[in-house]
Amino acid sequence: MKLSTNGYEINIFYTVLLVLTYMIIGLIIPTALNSSLWRPMGGALPEWLNIFTLIAVNVIFFIGAARITGYKLTIFQNTTITGILLAIACSVLFFLLLDNFLDPIFDRIFPASAIEYEEMLITLRKFPAATFIRVCLFAPITEEILMRGFVLGGLQKKYGVIIALVVSTLLFAILHFNFVQTLSAVVCGLVLGLLYIKTGSLFCPILAHVLYNSISYYTVIIKGGVTL
Repeated sequence: MKLSTNGYEINIFYTVLLVLTYMIIGLIIPTALNSSLWRPMGGALPEWLNIFTLIAVNVIFFIGAARITGYKLTIFQNTTITGILLAIACSVLFFLLLDNFLDPIFDRIFPASAIEYEEMLITLRKFPAATFIRVCLFAPITEEILMRGFVLGGLQKKYGVIIALVVSTLLFAILHFNFVQTLSAVVCGLVLGLLYIKTGSLFCPILAHVLYNSISYYTVIIKGGVTL
């Protein structure tokens, strides 16, 4: 196991506080700005302004969090060909297991959440280029830096693999507000956490997450195929 956190560790209380702070600063504030300032403009410009806001706010958050916690971000450390191949395999596994098997089952069990998610997909289809950047690049990168870098790495140093994996998986699932997505995120969070622990590379779960979201995005938004 190659996992290295540069001596950084964090306890569960501060982990929860960190994630809550991220949800407020990195998600809720940009969403509020988008609803009150950008969206009333109409057209595609609000989507790009929203992306710019998300990137700016998240960069500020992660720089501040790194300085406060002492975490050193090393995305490409320990990245190997084997790790990259494992990441690609994970992305295919997610698509086959979630998109084509579990998600349709969850949709039937929780129809209200499924309807809410379908409405979100309609919005995403209106501006495919901007939403691709937000869904397939921005979200995977920031979520993996937070959950696998700050959270899983720091908790593993203090509590060991099992507790770190469980806590990071649950917090990752909570970030996905739709209930159907939350259930799928438990599976994703567990596998991505194991991938990070196995490879010791933050780039590997980022790559797996980016590829999976991109495959799903193509089949749903571009091709109009299966449901995410």
